Amino acid sequence: MFIDTHLHLIDQSALHYPWLAGVEALNRDFLYGEYALQAQRAGIVRALHMEVDVTPSEIQTEIDYVASLAKQEGSLIAGAIAACRPEEAGFAAYLERQKANPFVKGFRRILHTMPDDLSESSVFRENIRRMGGSGLTFDLCVLPRQMDRAIALVDLAPDVTFILDHCGVPDIKGDDFAIWRGKITEIAGRANVIAKISGIVAYADGAWRAETLKPYVQHVIGSFGWDRIVWGSDWPVCTLGGGLATWIAATHALVSGCGESEKTRLFSGNAKRLWRL
Repeated sequence: MFIDTHLHLIDQSALHYPWLAGVEALNRDFLYGEYALQAQRAGIVRALHMEVDVTPSEIQTEIDYVASLAKQEGSLIAGAIAACRPEEAGFAAYLERQKANPFVKGFRRILHTMPDDLSESSVFRENIRRMGGSGLTFDLCVLPRQMDRAIALVDLAPDVTFILDHCGVPDIKGDDFAIWRGKITEIAGRANVIAKISGIVAYADGAWRAETLKPYVQHVIGSFGWDRIVWGSDWPVCTLGGGLATWIAATHALVSGCGESEKTRLFSGNAKRLWRL
């Protein structure tokens, strides 16, 4: 059974997503009912909603929307990783509000599509340090060329647990393995970083096989160890690389030779412990 730590829901009747205009394949509603049917068939028992980069003025609205879905009978949703803006002075007050909300388990600020120096401002860094001791995690979604900046952020806030999304966003289509591998090894040396096995089917070409993904997943697991990895679907982005059932089948294939204890930690155990699910 899986705990999905990276579920996106898109409801354009409730929220606005400016970036969707540039991604035709995802520019439609992806609602909870559609996900839940596929997830339950595939063995997902709980899920964390990952922010979907809504219009900034709607960040709290997104949290409240997802929380309303979590209250439905039998809902798989157990919490949310909320959007945030650490580069803004108002983050401190926002942090205090969310610390009082047990539904919010952590934050993410999209970095891989933003200017490289966004995380280098003194305001951004001080606000990330403010998270120390809160129990809230911070997801890092960065490109390999941005990894040094991510590492600098991690080192500035040793009391914050960071989650490295999507195996560090490797360029699988471009076969740029060597640079990515070195950056993963380096960031894995920081004990306050957890790696998320997610998203990579969208970075491979349409003809990918489990063997295509194997060196990437193996290197992440080998670098971080079985106690510092979690699993995520990245639905609906995973539909760009075959869909939810295909990604879950590939995950099983990629860890088929591993022990049941190791699989359990990846699939659900580490997420339970990390986010107190």
